[in-house]
Amino acid sequence: MNKIKVISLLILAMFVFSGCSVKKSGNHVMKINDTVVTQADFDKAFKEVTSNKMFEQMGIDMDKDPDNIFVLMLKEQVIASLIVKSLLNDEMDKRKIDATKEEVENAEKEVISKFGSKDQFMQILKLNGVSYDSFKKDLQDEIKMKKYVDSIAMVSIGDDIAKKYYNDNIDKFKYPKSVRASHILISANLKQIEEQIKNDEKEISDEDAKDKAEEILEEKFEKAKELQAKLKKNPKDFAKLAKENSDDAVSAIKGGDLGFFSKEQMVEPFSSTAFSLAPNTISNVIKTDYGFHIVMVTDRKEAGTLSFEQSKKDIINYLESQDKVDILKNKIASLRKEAKIEYIDSSFNPDEIQKKIKEQAEKNPELKALAELQPQSNK
Repeated sequence: MNKIKVISLLILAMFVFSGCSVKKSGNHVMKINDTVVTQADFDKAFKEVTSNKMFEQMGIDMDKDPDNIFVLMLKEQVIASLIVKSLLNDEMDKRKIDATKEEVENAEKEVISKFGSKDQFMQILKLNGVSYDSFKKDLQDEIKMKKYVDSIAMVSIGDDIAKKYYNDNIDKFKYPKSVRASHILISANLKQIEEQIKNDEKEISDEDAKDKAEEILEEKFEKAKELQAKLKKNPKDFAKLAKENSDDAVSAIKGGDLGFFSKEQMVEPFSSTAFSLAPNTISNVIKTDYGFHIVMVTDRKEAGTLSFEQSKKDIINYLESQDKVDILKNKIASLRKEAKIEYIDSSFNPDEIQKKIKEQAEKNPELKALAELQPQSNK
């Protein structure tokens, strides 16, 4: 079902308020109006951004290679976020804007209700490496951000504007035939298994690593077949066995439930299998690049179009959120233009960072296009 997505100010709030509160001690690197940013402030904010394992996989050492073009680009982004954070914090302090305990609790209940239970939600936070305290802080920041935007300008979208959006974008409200299915995944990718073996056993030959990987792959296939046989005898055990055995951690905590999806949203042969199964029947073991799957379809929906009445609330939320984001962006631009920003440490000056980025791009022509795409921060 192609429901339009609501743009949340939480996205901006998480970006703007990342890192610790600005301190008044330590090595000073920037001054934004009367607020000093220390090296410690920057280091914490930078670490939160760069802790993603993706950078390790790219072979980028954030500490040992500070002039790497990707490190420089991220540094510029973090500096920009710290500036915006300081400016908005000052603005909200002036307006005495805060989030009450009750407001945060109500927002938390609303979020958790979309995940079934608090236990399931807590597990999803854990799987994504997000602490509960961090989640609560993000909610608080989102509430404050919404209040701040409302203090600048009230936004209201009428039914007539929402109806026009619906008529002009009718294709957004069409949804294809879909099924609701659950699955159990036994993760298995031959190349990944081989690479893991080579990392663990440095002296092993390529041929031996491949043979060993094929043995492990066969063991995983046998495990999947055993589970499939159990489910054929008793399909009612699907949720229990998914929680205990599935390597898809996100769906496992929901008994393997993947929700509704269209045929195009899943890989083959998983997709064609799911759409050919009768409800509440167990599939054979299916192999994809992710591993071995056992699938059970639980519901089906025919293609159709959401009515305006079904979509009106989402449309209004979407359009109001868009307007609020635009208001906030314009306000941030205005605050930056009026702010007095001093780069005490010249290595934090966006002009200096841009020079280094261009130098790196000149050394490596493949990075030149990437450097040209990099948006320059407002000074």
